[in-house]
Amino acid sequence: MKPFYWESQHGNFGDDLNLWLWDFLLPGMRDAHPDVLLVGVGTVLNRSLLPEEGRKLVLGSGFGYGELPDMRDSSLWDIRCVRGPLTAEKVGVPEHLGIIDPAVLVADMPEFRNLPKRYKRSFVPHWESAVAGLWPVTCASVGMHYIDPRGEARDVISQIAQSETIIAESMHGAILADAFRVPWVAVSTSANINSFKWRDWAATVGVDPAPRRIPISTRAEAIIKGARFWGIDYARQGWTEAAAEDGEVLQAKAEQQSGLRLAAKQVLAAPSTLALWQTSRAAPQLSADARLGERKERLYKVLEDVRRDYV
Repeated sequence: MKPFYWESQHGNFGDDLNLWLWDFLLPGMRDAHPDVLLVGVGTVLNRSLLPEEGRKLVLGSGFGYGELPDMRDSSLWDIRCVRGPLTAEKVGVPEHLGIIDPAVLVADMPEFRNLPKRYKRSFVPHWESAVAGLWPVTCASVGMHYIDPRGEARDVISQIAQSETIIAESMHGAILADAFRVPWVAVSTSANINSFKWRDWAATVGVDPAPRRIPISTRAEAIIKGARFWGIDYARQGWTEAAAEDGEVLQAKAEQQSGLRLAAKQVLAAPSTLALWQTSRAAPQLSADARLGERKERLYKVLEDVRRDYV
């Protein structure tokens, strides 16, 4: 059995954790049923992402982009659970199968337990923001630790666990923070945030993400997201087109910029810096221990049944 995940060319820890999480949850699964694809963590219930052929075992995946594949044939689709009730409704399975995002079980892995706190407040942007934004510099300006979601998944997750508060534009930044019992605040830098997938997960643990708005930090970031920057609206062009349009490397790292140019970018990012500072003072939230525990218990029961049937 091979775990399926969406592989970003830039890296994204919330998807990359599929590479090792399932070996912890379902030891031996790689040697069993080589004809079955394990569809796990991520917003991957999408016709354009999943191969049409072959059997699939769905464990906690979510819908949120594109078009659903035809999942009616039970001989090809074994749907044990999905991310939340909104995905369950879309797929057409009972609401009780919308249990929770399996990423929460990362917090039960021995290597992540009892990690010391190192960071007062940390910001985990969406990977698109990390690609083109000035967020490392902005975070430094407000005394906040920056966590790059494109980093090695174990390292990113450890930094989340070692934080006292998380500011999350990355949904899995919030999911992992909640799983580690780290209070969190949801934010969004553009209207392109996928509220469906956030609400889908949030409903399982009884929270309201209600993201606070933070302005775009660079022109390049606006081009990638199709957003507004300093009164100008940009059509969404994506990474490749945005790079060609902007005529520069979009990752804004201080060591790659001249002092004058970086200072100019910081001036333009001043609204982002102020909003991030204000957000760092906002009251964070956390799901109830009992609610999270109940959902995890249900997910472990599903995994127990899967081990019996497959491994």
